[in-house]
Amino acid sequence: MSEAIKDAIRNGKTVLGIEFGSTRIKAVLVDESHDPIAMGTHDWENRLENNVWTYSLDDIWNGLQGCYRSLAEDVKNQYGENLTSIGSIGFSGMMHGYMAFNQAGELLVPFRTWRNTMTEEACKKLTPLFNFNIPQRWSIAHLYQAILSGEEHVKDITFFTTLAGYIHWKLTGEKVLGIGEASGMFPIDSKAKDYDRKMVAQFDELIASEGFPWKLEEILPKVLCAGEKAGSLTPEGVKLLDPTGILQAGSPLCPPEGDAGTGMVATNSVRVRTGNISAGTSIFSMVVTEKALEKVHEEIDMVTTPDGNPVAMVHCNNCTSDLNAWVNLFGEFADKFGMKIDRNDLYGVLYREALNADTDCGGLVAYNYFSGEPVTGLNEGRPMFVRMPDAKFTLANFMRSHLYSAMATLKIGNDILLKEEHVKVDSLMGHGGLFKTPVVGQQLMAAAFNSPVTVMDTASEGGAWGMAVLAAYMIEKAADETLPDYLNSRIFAGQTGSTIEPRSEDVAGFDAFVEKYKNALPAEKAAVQGLKLS
Repeated sequence: MSEAIKDAIRNGKTVLGIEFGSTRIKAVLVDESHDPIAMGTHDWENRLENNVWTYSLDDIWNGLQGCYRSLAEDVKNQYGENLTSIGSIGFSGMMHGYMAFNQAGELLVPFRTWRNTMTEEACKKLTPLFNFNIPQRWSIAHLYQAILSGEEHVKDITFFTTLAGYIHWKLTGEKVLGIGEASGMFPIDSKAKDYDRKMVAQFDELIASEGFPWKLEEILPKVLCAGEKAGSLTPEGVKLLDPTGILQAGSPLCPPEGDAGTGMVATNSVRVRTGNISAGTSIFSMVVTEKALEKVHEEIDMVTTPDGNPVAMVHCNNCTSDLNAWVNLFGEFADKFGMKIDRNDLYGVLYREALNADTDCGGLVAYNYFSGEPVTGLNEGRPMFVRMPDAKFTLANFMRSHLYSAMATLKIGNDILLKEEHVKVDSLMGHGGLFKTPVVGQQLMAAAFNSPVTVMDTASEGGAWGMAVLAAYMIEKAADETLPDYLNSRIFAGQTGSTIEPRSEDVAGFDAFVEKYKNALPAEKAAVQGLKLS
């Protein structure tokens, strides 16, 4: 196998995916079987400057070069080969944000990341104008907020894009975006596979009195779908990626995508009526819908798959942090009695005990809000546990209430999808820390969605691998081979996992719990008001 891999490296038959996460940049090189053969990483961190969460241009390029250098060293150490040519490349990054450039290609203001919440005024005007939910982190919200705030730079914009779009532009000269990433800049018409023309015209009319020398369509990146060619690595681009000069120019690049799209690919969740749930420190779900939603819901972001189908996204800031705190408390208790319990065993015992609980948690309610939660209207959070005087206060009910709490806000958002919009979901893929203990997270999440939940036997390789798969799809796909078919037949064929169907008693119990949870939300809001952060 090593000789086959060496041959692929020598002959440029590898594929590279690089993803810019919020704290780590990761590169994954795959072989002709799409298996990872080398990896590179680079840690980085955003900073708050003048009340703006940002990364500098030096951060971006030092990070990219550091990550690629780490990958090249891994290839050399493992296989004794230099990485001179690559079959295809793809870049992805944190979605949304704002990078605006003038005619000379100069960045006009520091990069504003998805994390910034400075665009509330813009969102409150754009959402009713478009009759489409515009979240604060979207690029169009940042642009319009800059206009509302009278920022001098706006008149000089000739192009604005996202982090992934910026890197792709500099490496290829092409001002393009994958449709999934583009859907976090401006609303997409999934039938036309392009920006929504009506909304583009509405925006231009909205700002006409400002007299800017540009129209919105002129400064947005071109939209491309998965499988389309998006340029090649130029000699100038090579110098930005690999200053050693070992890597050759000419590798084709696929459309740059966002981390949501690469997550969908990495979990085989791009087909209509499928979805995935990522549950760790935060929790979010992506469900591929058959059509656009009937109504505007501020709890739901509408984006797209990398091949352009509409996706309903519910994102919640809080998931396992409070659960982890309670498990650590039980661990500390055990330590006091001299019981040295392996943390994985501790999680397993406590999580499994939740399956012995009353399905409605017996009168116990917990809130896991370490930070604010927009879905339930909270700008800040306070972890809180409450119970009825006659509650069945057992360890099983206690643990189940906190597991429910980790999923409750996501359920509230998705109840809108399932019960109000009548969206159909055939399968959900679960991944992340909440699912590490077998069965428990799956069974309770199946109850939350009233839908089967699958966890693969092998952990997903993550977004950088998903980006590599998209780059491979561009050069390998057969005529008319769709992305869902390609993933099923060439990437995930033969992979196994476990699927848990929802149990009616769990579904009814979770529904009852959530009703209590929603009814007591004023207490959580009072705790935020009464317990001020110092």
